[in-house]
Amino acid sequence: MELQLQTSNYEKKTSFKEKTYKLWSEMKRDKYLYLLIFPGVLYFLIFKYVPMWGIIIAFQDFSPFLGVLQSNWVGLEHFIRFFTNESFFLLFRNTMMISLLSVIFFFPLPILLSICMNELSNKHFKRTIQSIVYLPHFLSWVIIAGVTFLLLSDSYGVINKLFVYFGYQKFDFLTNTNTFWGLLTVQNIWKDTGWGTIIFLAAMSSIDSQQYEAAKIDGANRIKQIWHVTLPGIRTVIIILLILRLGHIMDVGFEQVFLMQNGAVANVSDVFETYVYRNGIQQGQFSYTTAVGLFKSIIGLVLVIGANHMAKRFGEEGVY
Repeated sequence: MELQLQTSNYEKKTSFKEKTYKLWSEMKRDKYLYLLIFPGVLYFLIFKYVPMWGIIIAFQDFSPFLGVLQSNWVGLEHFIRFFTNESFFLLFRNTMMISLLSVIFFFPLPILLSICMNELSNKHFKRTIQSIVYLPHFLSWVIIAGVTFLLLSDSYGVINKLFVYFGYQKFDFLTNTNTFWGLLTVQNIWKDTGWGTIIFLAAMSSIDSQQYEAAKIDGANRIKQIWHVTLPGIRTVIIILLILRLGHIMDVGFEQVFLMQNGAVANVSDVFETYVYRNGIQQGQFSYTTAVGLFKSIIGLVLVIGANHMAKRFGEEGVY
């Protein structure tokens, strides 16, 4: 028995040495590739992983004067306070509805636009269209909010002036609770639909042209080629991006909502980001708002893991 244990330990040590030697040999062989990715790894370590230490204050009554190590431990007190707060369901509803509208209406549009641009045969015209649809992405939300006010304002908005000119009543676009979520969705569509086409166009360029030629021989028209060749060719990319989008389902963008909200639409515009801003930045409740942020992150993580598992079950690659 002792001899068997000694033999097993020896084999484990030998196997560990072999694996270590193999790993070192591969790293030595690809040293320039590792050197190339080193700045990126260093960036994630410093700015992504090291700050995660700050999550601990969600379980403390954090004081900047005492620091993380000296602050009192309160456990789940902040989470209980958050979940029992009367604003929780309002915040959750607004955040989820804005995100779901974005997923339903915004997510498919870059795919459709990419397919349309991929069908263009004139390269110069195609590049011109690409440049035009990319441009809004580089505009800040401040500019977009300003343009929205100039177009839709009740007092000096161009659209309402046209309504009055043609004999119609003014419409309160900016202070109407029924249209606020739709307004945010339209802004997102206008700003980032073109930018979202970059990945899909790159995926389409990797599709073998012989598949299109074979489809033509079989009598497939342009629509059938898109359905049977283009869409299956980018299906993996669509699924991966959808999974990653679900990870940000609780993030609706603080800057956009903050610039567009007003007292008249407070019930539909207050989301987790604006709530954290008021309580964390303005009132200094760092531990409490860190707990709110941790809750959002956990929801995103669960959705990514769940969606990735479902993708695997249906035979797709998934994210990992």
